[in-house]
Amino acid sequence: MKQNSELTRYMNRAIENLAASVVRGTLKNPRETAFILKLRDRLVRAMKKRETAEKQGRHIPPFLISSIATECNLHCKGCYARANGICSAGEEKALTAEEWQKIFEEAAGIGVSFNLLAGGEPLMRRDVLEAAACVKEMVFPVFTNGLLIDEKTADFFEKNRHLIPVISIEGGKAQTDDRRGEGTYRAVQEVMERLRERGLLFGVSITVTTENFHTVTGDAFIKKLDSHGCRLAFFVEYVPVEESSELLAPSEAERVILERRQAALREAFPEMIFLSFPGDEKHMGGCLAAGRGFFHINAYGAAEACPFSPYSDRSLREHTLLEVLDSPFFARLQQESLVGGEHDGGCALFQKRAQVQALLK
Repeated sequence: MKQNSELTRYMNRAIENLAASVVRGTLKNPRETAFILKLRDRLVRAMKKRETAEKQGRHIPPFLISSIATECNLHCKGCYARANGICSAGEEKALTAEEWQKIFEEAAGIGVSFNLLAGGEPLMRRDVLEAAACVKEMVFPVFTNGLLIDEKTADFFEKNRHLIPVISIEGGKAQTDDRRGEGTYRAVQEVMERLRERGLLFGVSITVTTENFHTVTGDAFIKKLDSHGCRLAFFVEYVPVEESSELLAPSEAERVILERRQAALREAFPEMIFLSFPGDEKHMGGCLAAGRGFFHINAYGAAEACPFSPYSDRSLREHTLLEVLDSPFFARLQQESLVGGEHDGGCALFQKRAQVQALLK
């Protein structure tokens, strides 16, 4: 598709800019800067693979999202992973570390640059993290609640800098502890200091709701993160797990404000990188799911369009990544413009979930 060819060029430029921004943000830490410069060379090689594939009529997304864990040490309010069955004790057997490593190696081989590791709590699958550590050609942001990052785990991240911890936080103490449990905020602050003292690149993932919107987009909150050494901030707009929680999702007016605030924050905090999901998608021709910019692999190997849309017609247990990208379901999602279509903010697949489910039938 011509639109996907243009997307490849757009996202490659965005990744180049991202790498340059990370370099600027680590100049005070020569060891981290040296790693990022080496990493940038790897990203360039991956981009060339995707460009070559595009010329041959094959679109390769630069991202994957892999939910590697089915367990979590917290029980957060409104958790989509629990609601969508990612955190479950079902009869189905989760992928082994060896199966994950095969997927990681195949992804790096075809030009995927980033594989976001999620869960459950990904730090509860140390075996899978060890597998990821062996795949040096890809970057693995590890989306974690952070509570399991002790000194030994910090040693692991220091040894394997292409695995980048991204710690979940909801705002201030009251907001974080209300959603994630008493004492979580204090523990997260201690973890960030541990990472800062080691000079490790790390980020935060902020679930943006109508309740914490003004706090997490404010200068005071970001300034505190900056002082802890945080260099990446992912604003993830809350996606309702049920209709009763839809009031927590940011409105269109708030999404516009979030975009403006990000622009202001980039000016005020030039050493930090700010990303928004799904807000940034509207600049990339619509929803990036179903293989346009990424797709999701659940803990059992099912290839899903997105973590917020847990429907699949192919599994990585029986199919290669390239075969998954040829999924009839993914193709129909694009043909019906459920992904890659007009984007007015919010999660497109959640908003049109009835149509998504109908396509599988």
